[in-house]
Amino acid sequence: MTTTGKDRGATAGRALHRRPQLSDDVAAHVRGLIMSGVVRPGDYIRLDETAADLGVSVTPVREALLTLRGEGLVELVPHRGYVVAPLTRADVHDLFWLQGQIAEQLAIRATPAVTPQVLGEMRDAKDRLAKAVANGDAAQVEDLEFGFHRLLNRLAAANKLSWFLLGALRYTPAHLYSSDAQWGATAVASHEKLIAALEAGDAAEAGRITRAHFADGAERLLAHLEKAGIWE
Repeated sequence: MTTTGKDRGATAGRALHRRPQLSDDVAAHVRGLIMSGVVRPGDYIRLDETAADLGVSVTPVREALLTLRGEGLVELVPHRGYVVAPLTRADVHDLFWLQGQIAEQLAIRATPAVTPQVLGEMRDAKDRLAKAVANGDAAQVEDLEFGFHRLLNRLAAANKLSWFLLGALRYTPAHLYSSDAQWGATAVASHEKLIAALEAGDAAEAGRITRAHFADGAERLLAHLEKAGIWE
């Protein structure tokens, strides 16, 4: 099965508006299409169509597909091009399990370093997130969600763990969540509980809440992919 440029362009979201010029931006765009089920296992990723969708030359697309091949997201079929590799339920579970484990440790380590100033910044970020969710501003929701967790992760003083978490987050189709008002409301509620745990100095509870946030993300993505029928 081959998707058309129109199909991909209609769901590109922020990636298209950013007009990526580098191979890593193109890779992020295609990775999002794969992880959100817009393109499915067995679909071909056409270099010329993808380049046209994003307004770039074929070269960064080719480089991006080489990167994704190294990640196991696409496979090269001789004389035919790149095809989306199999994606299993276990793959999705494993990705979010890894994210949750790392994020939990970061929250635990950060708890003793939390100050009233940081709590104030987190409350402000949470309130702005709630407003963005209410306004249906997906782009702002995405930015504020990332910024909220970055405030906490910086306090953990665990650069390697933060780096690994950032790498794992590449496989999360953020636009799928930021455009979902139900997820947004759940995220705001989770942030409120996390702030309360941090204020109480309860590192274990802060870690548990953080891990649950990622477990919820996994369940939502699995439900979305099931509905999209990629495993039929």
